[in-house]
Formats: sequence, structure tokens, C-alpha cells
Amino acid sequence: MLAYPNPIYAGRRQTPRLIRNGLFLAILAGATCYALLHYAAQMDMFDNVILIAGAIGLAVMALSWTVLQPLSLGAAALSLAAIGLYRGQLDSADHVFLLKYFLSSQCAIMWMGLSYWGATVLYALGWLRRATSWMRLGTRAAWAGSLFGLTGLLVRWFESYLMGADVGHIPVSNLYEVFVLFSFLTTMLYLHLEQHFGSRQLGLFAMLMVSAAVAFMFKYGMGAHEIQPLIPALKSYWMKIHVPANFIGYGAFSMAAMFGAAWLLADRPFFASRLPSRAWLDELSYKAIALGFVFFTIAAILGALWAAEAWGGYWSWDPKETWALIVWLNYAAWLHARLVKNVRGALLAWWSLAGFVITLFAFLGVNMFLSGLHSYGSL
Repeated sequence: MLAYPNPIYAGRRQTPRLIRNGLFLAILAGATCYALLHYAAQMDMFDNVILIAGAIGLAVMALSWTVLQPLSLGAAALSLAAIGLYRGQLDSADHVFLLKYFLSSQCAIMWMGLSYWGATVLYALGWLRRATSWMRLGTRAAWAGSLFGLTGLLVRWFESYLMGADVGHIPVSNLYEVFVLFSFLTTMLYLHLEQHFGSRQLGLFAMLMVSAAVAFMFKYGMGAHEIQPLIPALKSYWMKIHVPANFIGYGAFSMAAMFGAAWLLADRPFFASRLPSRAWLDELSYKAIALGFVFFTIAAILGALWAAEAWGGYWSWDPKETWALIVWLNYAAWLHARLVKNVRGALLAWWSLAGFVITLFAFLGVNMFLSGLHSYGSL
């Protein structure tokens, strides 16, 4: 006898979710309206457009991936708590307990790093022992790190305004800040994949990448953790959309490299029993590179518009621009090989790793070793 779902019970199960979604949308709409009204004097038309578009984007993502709702609300609550504790004085972070050890931007970012390192260790233990309980703890640690990372970025944004209205800016202006952004976005991309596919087998690979980024940030970027005024070229609304789009691309390309490494290891006995099938890894690499390519293309277009406004031309063959073009051409060729030439297997796996090396140099090497119009991004 076939069992049919009871629409009454199905409706009852949907009701709490509808209430949660409605409450989240109401809070988001209220916060957006408050910001538009309360900070109208400090915001121009472009700031308003970015704020409204950001709120709409968050609403769409949070409705399809509902775990974003507690994350964003939690980060907002912690950030508001920090703002209240500062009481308009930046030096409050030196003597207010919660700010000094938890909620100042620097402390929150430190907790982010520790949580991501802890997630890596937990995923490794679960992976080696084939224990889902350890991996589940790794997932929770990764979510905790993301909560602290987002809180740290939001509080740092507020702290910059405490230094002066002419100093305040979105925290994506130097490599220290964008390493925080990269770590957060890459982890979020992995967590979305983990929940969507219902598997934690690649958590170790993803979090190794994030942990390496955090280690580099703490070792070489601590000198840049002090908030500094922006140079004139960076005082633009373009920075608020160009840089995040760029780093979604970087994060996706990094994930693809990790999937490529997993593909190459998947035929070895020790790894074969612990990794997904090569067909699945190949598909994940494709999805990651396709996502990264879309956002990297958007970032390149936005960057050209920004360059025209700041320097009077859309393209100047600056080292950063040249290497960004190399990255774009590399992944365009990768996608062409897979979609048009139907290439699969080891070639694309090795190619994704080589692409990561190219991307890493475009992201980091250019800033450290080459000079140009983008030299302000050095550590």
C-alpha cells in the first residue's frame, strides 16, 4: 500500500520555517531602512544602491541557504554589542573585558583563526579515523570561525569610523584585511558545498587551504592590522563591490585546486577509501571554477570602471592588471577544454593546481614583489 504525504502535517512542518524566514526578512528590512535614514548624511546615491543591493542579495541567499540567517544575525548581534561597549571611544578596547578578549576586531579575527585551525585538526582526526563525529565537530568549528570572522570585519569597519569620519572605510584595503575576507569566503564556499552534497570528506582539504591563509596572515600581516587612512585612489564606492567579487573568485579557484589535488590522490589505496569518486571530484572542480570565473569576470569589469575613474583609463598594463588577465585567460581556457573539447581527468586536475599557482602569484606575489599602480596592497 502506497503512503502519501499528509498535506496537513506537511503544512505544519512548513509553518515554523515560514515564520523564521518572515522574521529574518523583517529584521533585515528594518536594519536596512534604519541605515538608510540614520546615515543619510554620510551616504551618497551609490552607497544607497550598494546597501539596498547587498540587503536584497543577502535575503535571496538566506532564503535558499537558511543557515545564513543565524550566522548573519549572530554576527550583527555581536557587532552591535561591540559598538555599544566602545561608547564612541576606540581606547575602550584596552580596558573593557569583552572588547579586550573577544569582540574588538583584532580579537574576533584571532578567534576566527584559532577556530579555523581547530576545524582543520578535527577534520583531520575524523578523516584519518573515519569518524563522522570528529568531522561534525570540525564543521561546527568552521562555522564558529566564520561567525568570528564576519564579526571581526564588521567591527573593524566601525572602528575605522571611530578614528575619524575621513578615515572610515570598508575593511578590504590591504592584504591583512583581504586575507580575513579570503579565509571567511573560502570557508563559506566549502560549508555550502558540504551542506548541499551532505558529505564532509573534503573538509580537510578545504580547511588546510584556509589554515595556511590564516597562518600567513598572522605571521606576515600583523604589521598591517592597524587601521590606516585610505589613499585617494581607494576612496571609491567601487572598492566595496570590486574587492569582494574578486575574492569570491579567488576562493572558488582555491577550492578547485584542492579538488584537483584530491582527484590526483583518489587512486591511491590510503586515499581511495576516504575520498569521493573521481567523477564527483571532477564535477566539483568544474562547478568551483565556473563560479570563480563568473565572479572574477565581474570583478575585472568593475576594476576597469574603477580604473577609468581613478586613473583616467580602463586599462594600463599595470602588473596587477596583467596578471589578472593571465588568471582570466587560464580559467577561460580550462572551461573551454572541458565544455567544448570534453577534456576530463588528470589533465584538468593538474591544470587546476597550476591555475592556483598563477592565481596565488596574482593575488599575493604581485603585491609583494612587483610595483605599480596597485602597490598600496603590499603587506
